[in-house]
Formats: sequence, structure tokens, C-alpha cells
Amino acid sequence: MDSTRSGSVNLDSISGSMSRRRFLRHAALVGAAGSAAALATTGALAMPGSRRPGLADTRLRVLSIGVVGTIGEADRKAVASHPRAEIVGLCDVDAEAMGKAVKDHPQAFKCEDYREAFDRHGDRFDAVIVATPDHSHCAIMTLALSKGKHVYGQKPLVQQLEELELLGRAVKASPRLVTQTGAQRIEHAPRRAAVDILKSGGLGKVIEVHIAFGGSALAGGHYFADGRLGEPIEPPKGFNYDLWLNGAQHEPCRPQMVQRQWRSWWKYGGGQIADWVVHLTDVVFYAFPELTSPVRVCSRTPSRDLSNFHARRVSSTLTYNTIHSPEKFANSTCNFYFYDSGMMPDREQIGLGKKEGDNNGWPSGIVTVVVCEGGTLVLAPEGPLEIWREGKMTDGMQWPGLPKYEKFNHWHAWVDKALGIDTPHRWMPFEIGLRCTEPGLLAVKAAKFPGMELDWGGGSFTNSARASETLVRRPGGYRKGFEPVRVGV
Repeated sequence: MDSTRSGSVNLDSISGSMSRRRFLRHAALVGAAGSAAALATTGALAMPGSRRPGLADTRLRVLSIGVVGTIGEADRKAVASHPRAEIVGLCDVDAEAMGKAVKDHPQAFKCEDYREAFDRHGDRFDAVIVATPDHSHCAIMTLALSKGKHVYGQKPLVQQLEELELLGRAVKASPRLVTQTGAQRIEHAPRRAAVDILKSGGLGKVIEVHIAFGGSALAGGHYFADGRLGEPIEPPKGFNYDLWLNGAQHEPCRPQMVQRQWRSWWKYGGGQIADWVVHLTDVVFYAFPELTSPVRVCSRTPSRDLSNFHARRVSSTLTYNTIHSPEKFANSTCNFYFYDSGMMPDREQIGLGKKEGDNNGWPSGIVTVVVCEGGTLVLAPEGPLEIWREGKMTDGMQWPGLPKYEKFNHWHAWVDKALGIDTPHRWMPFEIGLRCTEPGLLAVKAAKFPGMELDWGGGSFTNSARASETLVRRPGGYRKGFEPVRVGV
């Protein structure tokens, strides 16, 4: 893709009556609408498709929040590789991480506290990357949107169930801003092909969906904690633990808590399921936009004490109402079945037949399976894509009529859209990212009520006041100064 093509205006030619921030927001709106109308400003007029002197000088100035961590470095470097993007600010609570990032961006302003970045440097950046631990996402992202910044946000977008609505309201209140969820695997052609196959209806009506998440919330090692509550320790040297806690209530730092292994902790992450759910449900929600929110969840697990850590060996059933789409779904409801900790769907039970080999015959231990009346689609995270009919498998990429899937850069698509450059490749805006996040959060949180069917009403569990009191909101509320920005509440 030519990321320097015309469709934007040189900022130097714009009258002082329109700030850079206002221009970028307006340009994003024009690009999102795909309109051929002129972008009019005081003293300047540019038509999309026209080429003006200095066009390539228009740049997206980006603040990176969470500069290394588990994915922050990859996000930052990928955005910075866009020829019209510049990392102008770095924000991190970890001095060691900051030291690494400064080497890449020596001219960028630096701060520990994201609030300081907005208060002191808000006029120096147009967009933010949020690659911090899950529990801080909503506070940072809602603040960024309220300040008129485009947002690239890592998944899962939120950590508390109530934050689904909080962030959703913030997005609706800022329709001109460009958001994108960290779902980079959609770059791979098999995922986009899966969307097209499902949308075509060629496999018949959908019966059910199975998703295996691979690892466990308590896998231990470099990325996840092992579920053992160690004695309090001092935070790592140069690590601002108080700022890391963000809106969570204060408690002592412990082993396997900060930096990378926080995903296993109940108060800070969502385990393997919440970490992967966006990557594995994306194709289903793109193919079937009528799947809005589950109406019921039931999680089963042998775990009982979930005071500090998420459960392992979680199997969950999420139920969606499909009564209004009888032409696409075989029944009035459609169940999503989730499996973690190495558990997999039963191939014979869903009609694929027994198969030997690694992963019990599945192409990966992490897989999305859509069972339809006329066949079954099986998709690993980056492919392969399999189509099963009557016990026989064919290569899904050979499906008749599929287009040629061009390569694109997931991060660059966000930059292009924020600059007002029309692109078909901005997958996963927050509106869809939140729909993908919701079933994962419900699955892991319902594990505190193992085996109980919880009716989900979008903001509460309508058949259990106790579940609503304990699962929907952050225990103890948010610490003062770290609350999410509440729009329309």
C-alpha cells in the first residue's frame, strides 16, 4: 500500500483558526466516510485524490504508553515504521523499559504518569498507543478519547465488565476519532478468507462455535504466574509500583505480579482466555454482526479459591440470541464453547471423526471451529484454514470465488485512517473489539460461580444479585485520580 498517497492537507497551509488536532480529527472523519467531498478549512481547500506541495510532511504524532512490556515495544516500532508517523512521547512506569525506548526515540518527551502526558504535553501528540496491563486500559483509553486523541489499544480492551459500557460510551461520543484494537493476526489471509466463507452462507446455517485457547491462566514461567501467592516484596528497582496499580486498590507487591505475569492475577488480567479472545472470535463477529452480546454464560472449573488468581481448566458456554436471524443460524440461540489449559473440542462429537497426531488432530492447540449444517470451518490463529464435509477435509483457501488477499500492515492501517487516508484494512475498531472482548471476560469471571448459568443483561446478571455485586465492577471501586472518564452517565 502506498502510505504517502494524497488525501490529506499540508498542515503548514492551514489557517491558524484550525489547530492540528482539529484537522486530524476532521481528516479522519472524511477518510472514514470515504467521501469525495472537499475538506474545507479557512484559507485552504483540498479534494481527496488531489496532490498538494508538502503533503508527505503531514505526520501523525504518537504517544506510546507502555513502551516495552509484553507487546508495547512491537506496537511502538510497528507504528514508528510508518513513513508518516512519529513517536513523539514515551510513557512508562518502568525505568528499564523507558531506557530501551529512549534509544529508539531520543527526541521524544518522557514521563512516568500518563496523566502528566495529557496535562503537560497534550498539544504535542495526536494519537496514543495503549499497551499497558489490562486493569489500566479503560482509564487511559477513555481519557485519551475525551482529549480528542486517536487510540490504538491493546487487547483485551477492558478488564472489568462495567468497562465494556464505559469505553463503548466514550467511543460513541467521539465518532471522528480512529480507534483500533491490537488484533494483528487479521493480517493473515486465512482469517480474512474465513470471514468471506462464513458470510457467503456456503456452509449452511451455523449450529455452534468451539474455541480452544491453548494454555492456562496458571501456566507459570515467563508470561503467566503459577498461582502461588508469595510473600510481599519490594517492587523492581526503578519501577513506580503506585502508578502501575492505576485504579486498583493498593496492596503489597508480590512475586510474579508486575511486568509480565500480571495476566494470571484476578485484579489485573484475564488469563489466557481474555488475552486471546479477540484473536479467536474476530472472524465470527465480522461474519455475523447480529451477534451483539451473550445472554447467558456458564463456566466450569475445578478451581475454587479465586481470591488472587484466575482459574485453570475453564470450560465455558456463552449463549447468543439468534432468533431474529433464522436464515443464518440453525437454532434460536447459538452457543460458543470455550476451552483452556490444553483442553480441546471432541472431534467425533462435532462430526469430524477421530484423527491421530499432534493436538488430537487439530491444526493447532489454539483454534476456532464453526460448525454449520453444511460443513465445519476450522481455523488456526494464522492458518491453516480447513473446511470439513462428510469427514473429508479440503483447503479452505481453495474455496470457490475467494478474492486475492493483498498483504497489509495492521498498524499502518490505523495510522493511515487517522491521517484521513481511506483504507480497507483497518480491521477491529473498538466497536467490534469490545464485542470480541465481552465473551472472554464473562467466561473467566463466571468461573467464580462454577456450573451456575448466569443470565447476562449487559450490565448485570439478572438472575444473581451476588454475581452482579462481585463480578461486574472493580472491588472497592477505582482509586481517586485513576477513574475512567464516564461519558453520558
